[in-house]
Amino acid sequence: MTRTADIHRNTLETQIGVKLDLEGTGKSQLSTGVGFFDHMLDQIARHGLIDLQVDARGDLHIDAHHTVEDVGVTFGQALAAALGDKKGLTRYGHAYVPLDEALSRVVVDLSGRPGLSFNVAFTRATIGAFDVDLIREFFQAVVNHAGITVHIDNLRGDNAHHQAESIFKAFARALRMAITRDPRAGDVVPSTKGSL
Repeated sequence: MTRTADIHRNTLETQIGVKLDLEGTGKSQLSTGVGFFDHMLDQIARHGLIDLQVDARGDLHIDAHHTVEDVGVTFGQALAAALGDKKGLTRYGHAYVPLDEALSRVVVDLSGRPGLSFNVAFTRATIGAFDVDLIREFFQAVVNHAGITVHIDNLRGDNAHHQAESIFKAFARALRMAITRDPRAGDVVPSTKGSL
């Protein structure tokens, strides 16, 4: 079964294209104009085994906020489209991922309901020129438009880059678990309601 999506979003602030393949091998082509953000999106592709292409043009002369948020919107829409009716999926996923001294935990539920619990105390406000507040903005946009619930906890860390990267890697691994087909579930939606 093909689980792909190709979504485009155009506003006065940004022009975003996201292509993803949930049956991929972790390949990525990323061009957002924000180097650190590209590095984080690469973690989602590589560790989630999702083929991901992102082409984004935004008002970076202002700052990276609109670009990062709108990539989150478009990625969330693409994820929802690729998941389809969610029949036969594991639905839940979780991962603990360390990066040196940093350790993060992410739990994902393909619930059909947007929800984000984000518990991260970054040790500094920027990573290079990247504002760490944008990490929450990205995940908020993803959950809102994918209709998923995500709990993100950075359990420890001294280096903000390590904190961020462990979060994105843990999200990728948790998402990978949740979107995996459960061979025992057959063609059943993983919910007593009968839909997600």
